[in-house]
Amino acid sequence: MKVNWLIALAAACLSVSAHTQSSSEGETLYEKHCLQCHGGSVAKAPQLSLLQIMSPGSVYRALTNGVMREQAAELNAEQRRQVAEFLTGKRLADAAELALPPLCTGDAAAFDYTQKPHLAGWGGTLQNQRRFDAQLTDINASNISRLRLKWAFAYPEAVRARSQPALAGGAVYVGSQNGTVFALDEATGCLRWTFRTVAEVRTGIVVASWEEGQSEPPLLYFGDLVGNVYAVNAVTGELVWRDRADDHASLTLTAAPALHEGRLYVPLSALEVTAAADPAYACCTFRGGVAVYDATSGEKLWTAYAIAEPATEVGKNSIGTPRLAPSGAPIWNTPALDPKRGVMYVGTGTNYSSPANHTSDAILALDMKDGRIRWHQQMTTGDAWNMGCETEEKVNCPPEDGPDYDFGAAVIIAQKPDGSDILIAGQKSGDVYALDPDKGGNVLWHQKLGRGGIQGGVHFGMAVDDSTLYVPMSDFDGGPRWPGKPYPGMYALDVASGKVLWYQRAQDSCEGRENCQPGLSSPASAFPGGVLSGAMDGRLRAYRAADGKVLWDIDTVREFDTVSGITAQGGSFGGGTGPVLKGRRLFINSGYGIYFHMPGNVLLSYELEDE
Repeated sequence: MKVNWLIALAAACLSVSAHTQSSSEGETLYEKHCLQCHGGSVAKAPQLSLLQIMSPGSVYRALTNGVMREQAAELNAEQRRQVAEFLTGKRLADAAELALPPLCTGDAAAFDYTQKPHLAGWGGTLQNQRRFDAQLTDINASNISRLRLKWAFAYPEAVRARSQPALAGGAVYVGSQNGTVFALDEATGCLRWTFRTVAEVRTGIVVASWEEGQSEPPLLYFGDLVGNVYAVNAVTGELVWRDRADDHASLTLTAAPALHEGRLYVPLSALEVTAAADPAYACCTFRGGVAVYDATSGEKLWTAYAIAEPATEVGKNSIGTPRLAPSGAPIWNTPALDPKRGVMYVGTGTNYSSPANHTSDAILALDMKDGRIRWHQQMTTGDAWNMGCETEEKVNCPPEDGPDYDFGAAVIIAQKPDGSDILIAGQKSGDVYALDPDKGGNVLWHQKLGRGGIQGGVHFGMAVDDSTLYVPMSDFDGGPRWPGKPYPGMYALDVASGKVLWYQRAQDSCEGRENCQPGLSSPASAFPGGVLSGAMDGRLRAYRAADGKVLWDIDTVREFDTVSGITAQGGSFGGGTGPVLKGRRLFINSGYGIYFHMPGNVLLSYELEDE
């Protein structure tokens, strides 16, 4: 989640000789602008296999207005084309027209106003419980084994699928790596419309509800990689408003916004943590926050910052570049909204520079009216880290050097048996906490479940069903920084006490697959009698609520024939996209080609087979 390198560029740095069609001009530009940082000095450069399913168009757009736009600022359009062709070994001019599904006709093309939004945002509810009860789904523990693939959709120019689908009006709305948002017919996968953004869409899609007879069409909301937040007509796909949520050059939007009573709450994160790998970069000035909009007009009302004061110079690094602090505390997760108390809850990430401050690696309670911090509860003190720590010289690395224990997963508002509220938060350290929302976030219970690491621990999301909390555990990273035995798999905990009810270890079924790990990084989804979670080995598993027995286990690391008439590839499950269940259907993305995980580019639609 932290190392937001352009996949194709970083992979190419591992082996420039792999591309026989590369031009000498592109190679010269690569050596001048890329080799210093990407020629092996950064330990987390992705594998070359990711490059093999990238297109030159994706690389070109990333250099132009995507994740590498700052690094490519000195290159003109022709030079960016040369770099893209060198890295991919393909001519930009030869790129084929994108393969898309057939356009919908008849009833499949019509927006169905009787089908209001299936969920109230990414977490299913304002409380982020990710619970699909019997009113939302017909799928349960006794019939889930009867799910069969109904259709598949190929994301064009993609090695990852990180945008969780939203269902409304009979459509599936989903974003993609190449910056396209798709509206697909839920039943058949045919195409209703597309909308093109500035950059990759990693956030889930949120759809506003509507009233009977409403004159204005409903809107859907999402963000892109370079910090733009969008409101789009859910019926036609036309842009209604767009705004960059903050003026920081490295701003990015990764988590889905939250929507309530006409206000849109947009969590803010940044790519500045990667810029700090350059010793000449003055690290760092970003501060995480939540930007709040009038959802109809797009007027920004205010921004709540996780760090109250802007960064100031606190010294210089070993080559004389200014050091600035405090910085960081990004917000990677969808806010949990608590209208009863007038508060939203978010988890923050690490500081980017030293000294670390008191609101990093913390749970914040922010006032929903003005954004002031009502209270904060910090779980890991003194945590400052950036990509300078992964270079050989470590010029910009803070003295703390991590451990980089973000709260990447969204805070959950749950209820104890007596009806009182409890906040639950999972950290990349492998720790899970329960907090009292009425007593300043006092810790009610705490469980250390995993070894933890930069990629979790608890990574992208947990789920709650009545009295049970489901915790997917990644435990991907090892080595001296994260010693001890890993515990990848699914945990079930008692909400009230934190007692572990069961643990189902993720079995290693990688069988020699490159970039394959057994841990659970992506969000879980609870359903009647069980919980679903995708693993980094590409397997989607359903666990029985009573004892953790695996009820359903499918391998998505294979090729799929798609409604576009082309073949798509499944891969690791990761990012903020989890299973979405509606009626007799299940929707899930497969593919997480980043940070040493298996690439893929497919949206899968399953449906219960009749008995």
